[in-house]
Amino acid sequence: MPEIIRLQGNPRMSGAVVHGGVVHLSGQVAIDHRSSPVSDQVREILERIDALLAEAGTDRSRLLTANLYLADIAYLADVNAAWDRWIVPGCAPTRTTIQTVLANPAYALEIAVSAALPV
Repeated sequence: MPEIIRLQGNPRMSGAVVHGGVVHLSGQVAIDHRSSPVSDQVREILERIDALLAEAGTDRSRLLTANLYLADIAYLADVNAAWDRWIVPGCAPTRTTIQTVLANPAYALEIAVSAALPV
């Protein structure tokens, strides 16, 4: 049976779980830039995703899925601008984007992704 590896966890959740050749990241939020403009929040979140993917042994060129949760759909243009600069050309994952109430009103968005590990 393949091993399950949990990264950056606490009693409630793991920051990432690696299993079966795939790394699944929990939703990432802007801890340092909460309550900052959405452009600062999305930049921090994408940096957090890069770091977790690297810790798991992969990178954004191997993304499979992305789920974006926006506190206000009006943020979508700013989020898309940062996302489009960040995504590796030709490596766009499947993506779902929804407006929802987030756990803390200081957060403009939360992003969760999964990525394949290199073989």
